[in-house]
Amino acid sequence: MFAKDGKAKDVSTPRICDVVWHDGEFIKWNDARVHVMSHVLHYGSSIFEGIRCYATKRGPAVFRLREHMQRFLNSAKIYRMDHGLSLDQLFDASVELVRRSGLEQCYIRPILFRSLDEAHPAFGVNPFPNPLACYIGAWDWGKYLGDEAIEKGVDVCVSTWNRLTPNSMPAMAKSGANYMNSQLIKMEALVNGFAEGIALDDRGYVSEGSGENIFMVTGDTVLTPPLSSSILAGITRDSVIQICNELGIHVKERSIQRAALYVADELFFSGTAAEITPIRSVDRITVGSGGRGEITTKIQNAFFEITKGERAAPGKWLTYVNEKKEAQPNSTSRGGSIHAGNEPSGDDSQAILVYQTASGD
Repeated sequence: MFAKDGKAKDVSTPRICDVVWHDGEFIKWNDARVHVMSHVLHYGSSIFEGIRCYATKRGPAVFRLREHMQRFLNSAKIYRMDHGLSLDQLFDASVELVRRSGLEQCYIRPILFRSLDEAHPAFGVNPFPNPLACYIGAWDWGKYLGDEAIEKGVDVCVSTWNRLTPNSMPAMAKSGANYMNSQLIKMEALVNGFAEGIALDDRGYVSEGSGENIFMVTGDTVLTPPLSSSILAGITRDSVIQICNELGIHVKERSIQRAALYVADELFFSGTAAEITPIRSVDRITVGSGGRGEITTKIQNAFFEITKGERAAPGKWLTYVNEKKEAQPNSTSRGGSIHAGNEPSGDDSQAILVYQTASGD
């Protein structure tokens, strides 16, 4: 029932896109390199995103691309990374990268980090003297917590490691440094035979998993920790909240005590990598019936129907790659735009507004 090998890969990676977008141009995967003395390697100065592209009958479709890229820009702003990249540019570059990859489905990883000026190197904590570099890569990635997890659920533990306090490290920024905390949570869970760990916040309330938000079902109500519990404002979390509203399921944000996890009717993770993954036990205490619950199933089914293009989403959530015009010739200047065709419509702008004003992940 429980994981046995904490050192095994989470997910097999069968195919990798052989090109990477770098500061306005496409380069070969093998040419995407960074100097070992770069600021990011010594001080963790990076922000990034994780975005899924799904296979549909209309070809590859990127899920909530604009919302992810807006969060990417927000993270950069919090860390004073003045890069000069626009949302439209990052949007277009991602679409063109998927088009060039030939992959029907993939995981897209934009990253912005502080590099090294080799002619005038700076080695201190002060990040400002170091140049910024932005890359976007893509690869085919399966189910993050395992193929069976989507149906049967996973076994998790409450971690001894807490989430960082909001005024120590900003949880709302998706930064590489934050994921050192995530690694401690994940490693502790794996070596103790669990698939994942749940972290508490600095007050002792439930926060989130190492890389996922969490939802609890009690009766006919779905609960999720608020942003004040040091969680990342996840795009999938926000999607779940909107799906619940569409399905007529009562959903609310509320602080959750650790003990409530043990007596919940259902629990599930949400996230770009984890998607909608049921939790069947916490600290070896069975949750509900020990499998995927009824409400989790309804939410999960609606989510995957939306990502397959088989169900209308609450907003314009899918960007169909093959329905964009082919890109213009590459720009080699830093921040040069790679146009993938049709500009996002006003509906996309509305989707961003919904995301920014919604209290969800």
